[in-house]
Amino acid sequence: MAIEKVGVVGCGLMGSGIAQVAAQAGCQVTVREVSSQLVEKGLQSIEKNLGRLVEKGTLTAADRDQVRGRLHGTTNLEDLRDCDLVIEAIIEQLPEKQEFYTALDKICKPVTIFASNTSSISITEMAVVTKRPERFLGMHFFNPVPVMKLVEVIRTIATDPKVFDEVVAFGARLGKTVVRTSDRTGFIVNRLLVPYLLDAVRALEEGVASIEDIDNSMKLGCGHPMGPLTLLDFVGLDTTHYIANVMFDEFKEKRFASPPLLKRMVLAGWNGRKAGRGFYDYADPSKPKAMNLS
Repeated sequence: MAIEKVGVVGCGLMGSGIAQVAAQAGCQVTVREVSSQLVEKGLQSIEKNLGRLVEKGTLTAADRDQVRGRLHGTTNLEDLRDCDLVIEAIIEQLPEKQEFYTALDKICKPVTIFASNTSSISITEMAVVTKRPERFLGMHFFNPVPVMKLVEVIRTIATDPKVFDEVVAFGARLGKTVVRTSDRTGFIVNRLLVPYLLDAVRALEEGVASIEDIDNSMKLGCGHPMGPLTLLDFVGLDTTHYIANVMFDEFKEKRFASPPLLKRMVLAGWNGRKAGRGFYDYADPSKPKAMNLS
């Protein structure tokens, strides 16, 4: 089955990016949100991104208009009925995802493939609430989706190998480098990244070095584009804390346990760049200043 009609559920940062790259790849895309305001906000974000590509000369104005013509916003779940593939990018909470898939399963045609953009939740735990576990998998994109080249495609023990191969080919069609993995919490990237980020917080807690020195050490010593504490602020401390808890519940290993400092910062609402403060103060976003956390 050729994937030509794509549904994207959630038109926030991730969902709008997924919808954009699918439309740029020539697919008809229906993106669904819970309110018309959120639909419009997401579509406006896509238009801004496409406009920047036109300004850079990487996309013609005519191509931009064609891409925009392939995007359709809706608040009605029924509008996803005829999609070949539905990619979900809603809140990272299992009960909400299960409720969504239970409803979607009753609407879509039996051959529709379901894919979750989750970064940490078990794909199997979502698949089992549907009548199509063999047509259910993970498709984990990275932020910002139009820029980041990687997508993890995740199979469960129930995923049909042909469906898996079909979605891998679809990921390549989107211009992504596809890595294949199985339904183990954290998949590849977060399985390796999260313990590294948590260790950076522990190093700060234990007085190994300052915020700036930890970040500069990994940037200049290992060639990373940003230090771990800056990256935590970018990803969101609350997001990392949540993923760490999911992974610790799965593996019961100390390296996945959220450090006390991270817990306290999340409780205080210091969730990083989006909150205006985390390990750095973003009062002037162009010149972040390291916080005093002692």
